[in-house]
Amino acid sequence: MTMPDSIDAVQTLLADTGYVCGRSLATVVFLSLRLGRPLFLEGEAGVGKTEIAKALAQALGRRLIRLQCYEGLDASSAVYEWNFPAQMIAIRTAEAQGNADKDVLQRELFGPDYLIERPLLQAMRPDPAGAPVLLIDELDRTDEPFEAFLLEALSDFQVTIPELGTIKAPEPPIVILTSNRTREVHDALKRRCLYHWVDYPTFDRELDILHARAPEVAETLSRQIIAFVQGLRTEDIFKKPGVAETIDWAKCLLALDVIDLSPEVISDTLGAILKYQDDIARIEGSEARRILDDARAALEPA
Repeated sequence: MTMPDSIDAVQTLLADTGYVCGRSLATVVFLSLRLGRPLFLEGEAGVGKTEIAKALAQALGRRLIRLQCYEGLDASSAVYEWNFPAQMIAIRTAEAQGNADKDVLQRELFGPDYLIERPLLQAMRPDPAGAPVLLIDELDRTDEPFEAFLLEALSDFQVTIPELGTIKAPEPPIVILTSNRTREVHDALKRRCLYHWVDYPTFDRELDILHARAPEVAETLSRQIIAFVQGLRTEDIFKKPGVAETIDWAKCLLALDVIDLSPEVISDTLGAILKYQDDIARIEGSEARRILDDARAALEPA
């Protein structure tokens, strides 16, 4: 599929996959695609940062390659590694057959047949469908040495494997980096990217998202769910629920044949929207009733 030629086209393209995109986010996505710049998305967990990469890959018909970041991630784990067990078997087989020519064996052992490609290297390979979407997810979980390596890799879109040489992407991948801001990412990396803060959606946008992702949920219940969740986000809790939790909760209530929110139903299903026991203990009971009453009051016509 060809690249969208306008901001409106981006919104339409993403909407076709079920991703409801505001104009400001659509604008930075459009610029990222048009200029070939990496896109850095920052925001709370569960607000749709990872989903936009998935939606974009689906909409454009491109392969999605995901690098899930974690503490201790290094370049070898992100780019490539050699298949040591297979190499050892090949060495023993060659020795047993009397074919252990060291030069020939070394060329074979450190060739493409024994190379395990990790996400960054995969993203630099040619693809008939076009450059893939490379999602570097939760970058804030890694440490500074990996950021420094990534800065170089994203500058030239090439990696060097000592035994094989330099591999350069024939067409730069579409790169999306995400961060939950558990720590600050270095400015040097951010400057390489277009930046956007993904915030919690407004009531109307979250309602549109719920309609797109869980259309079976009745309108009245959908409005109650969103009003309650948005009220919950104003409370002093450790982890505020994201849009992902809103959708999960709606599907749970649908599975229970709930047609109207009640304090009892909320207490029974709080685990779908709150993930810490201290938060659940604080909200269940009278607090849940109060937030529900406020939500119902906010939904009443003026």
